[in-house]
Amino acid sequence: MAVTFHGMTAQPDEHNCECHWGSTEELAQLKVPDVELDLDLLRRTWQATDWSDHASVLRRILPQLSRALVKGLVEPLFGMEEVGRAFARGQWQQWPAEQTAAVQEFLNAWWAHTLIDTDPAVPAHEVLALCAEASATLSPWLHVWEAQTCAVANQHLAEAIAHWEYDLLGDQPPWRSWDNEEQMRTELAAWLIRHAPARLHAGNAPVELLHRIRLLSLAGPARWEDPHWPGHRY
Repeated sequence: MAVTFHGMTAQPDEHNCECHWGSTEELAQLKVPDVELDLDLLRRTWQATDWSDHASVLRRILPQLSRALVKGLVEPLFGMEEVGRAFARGQWQQWPAEQTAAVQEFLNAWWAHTLIDTDPAVPAHEVLALCAEASATLSPWLHVWEAQTCAVANQHLAEAIAHWEYDLLGDQPPWRSWDNEEQMRTELAAWLIRHAPARLHAGNAPVELLHRIRLLSLAGPARWEDPHWPGHRY
């Protein structure tokens, strides 16, 4: 990322509201290549939705943003899916091939490393949400998790299910998706029903989590009248 996006800047006429985004002096930093931004300015920059040229602004901050992400220094208000949507707003998949490849390689490497990291700076379920929102697809990221069956990846899966189960059992998405929310929810639930039980057994996960996955395969009264229904209210 540092090599590919070295020297990038926002457009010379790029602007934003001083009251809501930041000062003229801060805006000027985005028009100078490779100047390190303080973390608050970095956050305001990727979080803003009203740039006239999102792609140029995103390319300007990507080297620093990618480092901050893997170090756990990026703290969205709600969840890491917000950062994924910042990637999507920049339409990085439509950039020149070398730039698109660099972003894809970064996301692939971060996700793969997270799954085998015993103590990742960002939890696996948060990285997954970011990658899914950035790429507008869930399938390739789930395929990687499916192939990675080590004990660490299984532990991350158990932790993710514990985080997701309330929403999924209410037929709600576990993160706020931009435009294909229902498709991602149903795909994630179906994947968990197929692949999670054996992995939870292998990792000696709490039996309650196994029941949560079983309940996902039920619908309507069969789900909430089951003796193992956790009593969630929606």
